[in-house]
Amino acid sequence: MLSIDGRRSRIQLASEILRLLRLGGVGKTEVMYTVRLSHLQTQKYLHWLTELGLIEQPATGSRPLEYRITHHGLDLLGKIEHLQEVLQLEGLSEIIDSPELKFEEGTRHGILKRIINAIRPIQGGGTD
Repeated sequence: MLSIDGRRSRIQLASEILRLLRLGGVGKTEVMYTVRLSHLQTQKYLHWLTELGLIEQPATGSRPLEYRITHHGLDLLGKIEHLQEVLQLEGLSEIIDSPELKFEEGTRHGILKRIINAIRPIQGGGTD
């Protein structure tokens, strides 16, 4: 899910990393390419999530280091996913129940324009 300007928030990026690590141990390079971050961004996010106790980097001997999600990380990810579901549903009900979408039975003209006008205020834009 992207924001209106197309950029991902810090929480969105963190949740993408946590979702990836939920699948199993993953190395830094795989995180970088899968989540589409630069090397520096990947290092910063992995360090930040490790400091918060959401992920860990268990000792693996001579193998490249893999990151794993912690129980705390799994719990937080579940809460983030639940919140995203709730917010999406509330956003849909705002659009569906919007007065701009009310029209007389049998009138189909201008429905698309009404939908666009109903969505714009939710996205932060103005109406026509």
